[in-house]
Amino acid sequence: MEEPFIACDNLVKIYKIADLETVALQGLDLVVAPGELMGIVGPSGSGKSTLMNILGGLDRPSAGRVWVDGQDLLKTSNADLNRYRRSKVGFVWQQGSRNLVPYLTALENVELPMTLAGSGRRKRKRAEELLEAVELADRRHHRLAQMSGGEQQRVAIAVALANNPKLLLADEPTGEVDSTTALTIYETFKRLNREHGLTTLIVSHDPGIARHVNRVVAIQDGKMATETVRRSRTEGAVEGEGDDGVEVEDDFHELVVLDSAGRLRVPKEYLEQFGIKGRVMLDLVEEGILIQPVPESVQVQAAEQYVGELVPEAETRSSKAFALLNAARRRVVGLASKLRRRRGE
Repeated sequence: MEEPFIACDNLVKIYKIADLETVALQGLDLVVAPGELMGIVGPSGSGKSTLMNILGGLDRPSAGRVWVDGQDLLKTSNADLNRYRRSKVGFVWQQGSRNLVPYLTALENVELPMTLAGSGRRKRKRAEELLEAVELADRRHHRLAQMSGGEQQRVAIAVALANNPKLLLADEPTGEVDSTTALTIYETFKRLNREHGLTTLIVSHDPGIARHVNRVVAIQDGKMATETVRRSRTEGAVEGEGDDGVEVEDDFHELVVLDSAGRLRVPKEYLEQFGIKGRVMLDLVEEGILIQPVPESVQVQAAEQYVGELVPEAETRSSKAFALLNAARRRVVGLASKLRRRRGE
């Protein structure tokens, strides 16, 4: 089996401002194959950009493990992390001001990172090749003000590839362009991925990104929640004789992620539909594992037992603590009585 290019194991990132702590990643697991074109989606604050910053060497995780191309980013020294960031990673940001220098031409922008890296005479030829790769060779002498938003983003992609990275990270690259321009940018990513085997991760709020990448992972509350895999269907293909049919509309399969600790994130609409909360019952059936809601009587009994375990003998606790816990016991018992009355018991 091929070694993963990216492997995140129980990744945690905590930001601390004054006395407040914010957990951006809460035990995230992720594996990315070499040369994969993948999308990352999720609501604002879910941890998408934090993950990209860690993979790009712009930030360090608080705990867990993360490898990129065999390099342990948690244990890497600051000097080695700088080298990793310069030589192995290319960045494309949503805002053009973070990607390009406005008073330079497209060609000069692409040459700039090669100049900073100490590249020699070949940088002009390399810059021209990259602009041709993103189909902007005829715009190489234009400045930002003379180019459209989509052209600027394609120049930014060329800049990101200037030092021949192995990993391309794009954070909302289509966030400020129209749908037609976005399609052109996606096609550029797909072509570069296909022709150069470049591992590419694209963070996006675009719900249609699944049609442009091989796989989409959704992050929620700092963890992977679901994964959508795209598979092309064909017409006229004969089983066992190769795929000679005509490609038709893709199939999309949404999978729920099971993390390394065996935790499963069940979609909220499923839980609401079946009234599942607190605890569930698992049964082995012929088709797999069956998740069932727990009857109210069992839920109440479990809650009473849990509170009972919290309340030890009076002499082993202070009177104040015992009084608080005993009050909690009475509230749970009262709730149980109300539930029984509602059921007519």
